[in-house]
Amino acid sequence: MKNRKILLSEQEIPEKWYNIVHDMPNKPLPPLHPGTKEPIGPEALAPLFPMELIKQEVTTEKWVDIPEEVRDVYKLWRPTPMFRAYGLEAALDTPAKIYYKYEGVSPSGSHKPNTAVAQAYYSKQEGVRRITTETGAGQWGSALSFACQHFGIECEVYMVKISYEQKPYRKVMMNTWGATVHASPSNLTEAGRKILAEDPDSPGSLGIAISEAVERAASDEKTKYALGSVLNHVLMHQTVIGLEAVKQMEKAGDMPDIVVAPFGGGSNFAGISFPFLRLNLEEGRNIRCIAAEPSSCPKLTRGVFRYDFGDAVGMTPLLPMYTLGHTFVPAPIHAGGLRYHGAGVVVSQLLRDKLIEARAHDQVECFEAGVLFARAEGIIPAPETNHAIATAIQEANKCKEEGVSRTILIHLCGHGNFDLAAYENYLSGKLVKHEITSEQIAAALAKIDTPVID
Repeated sequence: MKNRKILLSEQEIPEKWYNIVHDMPNKPLPPLHPGTKEPIGPEALAPLFPMELIKQEVTTEKWVDIPEEVRDVYKLWRPTPMFRAYGLEAALDTPAKIYYKYEGVSPSGSHKPNTAVAQAYYSKQEGVRRITTETGAGQWGSALSFACQHFGIECEVYMVKISYEQKPYRKVMMNTWGATVHASPSNLTEAGRKILAEDPDSPGSLGIAISEAVERAASDEKTKYALGSVLNHVLMHQTVIGLEAVKQMEKAGDMPDIVVAPFGGGSNFAGISFPFLRLNLEEGRNIRCIAAEPSSCPKLTRGVFRYDFGDAVGMTPLLPMYTLGHTFVPAPIHAGGLRYHGAGVVVSQLLRDKLIEARAHDQVECFEAGVLFARAEGIIPAPETNHAIATAIQEANKCKEEGVSRTILIHLCGHGNFDLAAYENYLSGKLVKHEITSEQIAAALAKIDTPVID
């Protein structure tokens, strides 16, 4: 039997996170105060985040030390394995070599604990008693619940209502780790009540859930807010994935021509791709990094680059990003973790500079790819992950058409063991294609009343 698994030792867990901002040819534009429209400093973030995370958010240092206490928790599941996908290669009859880095071995079943543990640790160091957050599919909420339980911090989660209803066992997982979970929009916050007054049947969105969690954190000095994606410190914590992957590819005697990952706000895409982009920026390599997003929420492929709010109500600073508009509410597709209106600032700048690529897929195409992968490789991927698999299949088929061999690396950022209802809908023919119309995008963008970027 072919050797499929490429492992690292515990001693090879990275000791530092990689900050791509140091190497970017064009640095990200600054966040703006929502009232004055002037650039804000780190002090504006102090009500929401621990100071150490604020320092990481604004630093331009290339490497940031990972605290030993965080690395000790990482050892519960890191280093994560990489596999050569011989089964998928055979099913596609492609000359391409396909690998996947598997983050589903973490306690919560996804890549999210890589930053959840770090954020909970820094909060504990500063005496925080409670952390509030939002979650889409439930992977981030699960990860933060696990991390808060480990460090003895209360955790309050606002879960997008459609996912709260579609994925009840994610809620049970969070409750098991001691978290309190609310369906968002809720009646517990002014933001939630405002949304419900306008639309009592609102399915919710990550932007709405963020508004609720931010409001709760801002009202209590012993409570802080944690974000599972978008911000630079979050993306930086996730680079442990790509740093391990570079070592594993070297052990395999190979290096990817193409790296693909699903895209919601940017955390799992950044985690796998940024260390490979470092090789492009430092050594002049030409590794293509492709972000795969849903066609029902296509901010990278059909959005605009301008200042916008990170939440639905407008409580956050204005961020320069690719966006569909902060009031945009995506269709209730099963890839709940990708249903976010905007892209992280760093990823947005990289796309603007054409240093990365983006591609959109319909959910039926994605589940078709996920089922093929499950039957070929044995792992049932999360709906979010299926977007990256769909992109990889396109690239592998292109290799077959062109008669060339390229190496493709997929970020398998989580398993789909809690998403079987979605697979049941696909297998029974109930899952429908959905693509947002140009008119819907134009209507959402028309509601943005924020500074335009030249």
